[in-house]
Amino acid sequence: MMTSQSDRQVEKVEQMAGGKGHVLIERLLNAEQLDGKCGMYAHVTLEPGCTLGVHGHTGETETYYLLSGEGLYHDNDQSYPVKAGDVTFCADGGTHGLDNTGDSDLTFMALIIKK
Repeated sequence: MMTSQSDRQVEKVEQMAGGKGHVLIERLLNAEQLDGKCGMYAHVTLEPGCTLGVHGHTGETETYYLLSGEGLYHDNDQSYPVKAGDVTFCADGGTHGLDNTGDSDLTFMALIIKK
């Protein structure tokens, strides 16, 4: 099976997890394709000034692979500057969030794996 970009929809989520602005989510696989093992596999965009609010994960982990831009990653009680090429990991029971601190889009791949 193969899909092209024109086959997929981009969902605009306002104030995701209490963040500022909106998040653009292009889900690359549907629930059937994820087969109950993953919660999400998606290409995500944070436009300048937008944030993905701090939120927790229970019974799952989440990884971000940053493709472009720069931001500030919140990992439990710590914050780290991040840029294209960086990988973040939120463990089961942890919290995380992400702010776009740059002048261009911050894009990343998001993968949620269920425990």
